[in-house]
Amino acid sequence: MTAAARSESLGPVRAEFIRTLIRNAFVKVGMPDGDAEKVARLMAEADLSGADAHGVFRLPQYVNRIRKGGMNPRAQIMVERTAPAAALVHGDNGMGHLVMSKAAETAIELAKETGVAWVGARRSNHAGPAALYAAMPVAHGMVGIYSAVASSNHMAVWGGVEALLGTNPIAFGIPAGEEPPIVLDIATTVVSYGTIKNHQLQGKDLQPGWMVSKKDGSPLTDSSRSGEGILLPIGGYKGSGLALVLGLLAGTMNGAAFGREVVDFNADETSETNTGHFVVAVDPSRFGPLDSFKAEVDRHIREMRASEPMPGVERVRLPGEERARRIAERGAKGVPLSAELIKKLDALADDLGVPRLER
Repeated sequence: MTAAARSESLGPVRAEFIRTLIRNAFVKVGMPDGDAEKVARLMAEADLSGADAHGVFRLPQYVNRIRKGGMNPRAQIMVERTAPAAALVHGDNGMGHLVMSKAAETAIELAKETGVAWVGARRSNHAGPAALYAAMPVAHGMVGIYSAVASSNHMAVWGGVEALLGTNPIAFGIPAGEEPPIVLDIATTVVSYGTIKNHQLQGKDLQPGWMVSKKDGSPLTDSSRSGEGILLPIGGYKGSGLALVLGLLAGTMNGAAFGREVVDFNADETSETNTGHFVVAVDPSRFGPLDSFKAEVDRHIREMRASEPMPGVERVRLPGEERARRIAERGAKGVPLSAELIKKLDALADDLGVPRLER
């Protein structure tokens, strides 16, 4: 049986196998073992949670950037505490997952002292889904907020045609008691550009309302022509405005790239991106007993979930429910990967001289 045939018949892949491939690939291109293990865990967590365009899907791109000098595999990440409740993380052009996990850990530690902490980051890189970092404080009974300047510009300022804004995501994590935590992770565009890339890889058409042509503003649904279009913002001018302010806070305020300075890491594998992010941790116990807060969050979740659905809608859904369900389901059954992605990962493994993805 050919490798292509094996890929076509492949079922879900266990997360541990995904972690192993990611770890082996990064070690092969010079990343220390401990760092490679940490990145592999975070990338596999993205796959488990359903962020399919931000997990192992990104591995070939990350590896290529390291091999071509665009990203530092042995970064010396430094934390500069600038005030009792503020810090700036200097990423040394390191892997974004390492930079932002360090930033989130710093925010959590500072918030334990001060009740709230804001940590910015500069000289970082693409770090996967925003929910990863908004959820980190939740594990410590805290509220988490995260945003970043996207690693390429695919949206125009409202009324324009020039791509000067990215998908600049915003994510919130709010702890609950017995219910899954509220985890809201949204791009400021209707879909993320990773979703566009995933459709392009699989030869799928884009849905109307995702992209429009730069030339005349007409709907663009051919994924192979995505370079001719711009992504549409959520909520019209509101989404464009939100992307703008998040870019200023995550990029400009940290001395990181924004606007015309943003390097398109999809097209340029050699230049440093100087990606900026921020993460905020808030300790709810500074406003009242933590258990009472969690119980109230549970009560509101249950009331909203039990509310009457709109005709034609099966059930009311809340942010974080599907994420929790996918983590449980994919943890037990495996992560679905497309045949096209498997072929790319097999080719990468062969090129690096590491074992292929086990199945």
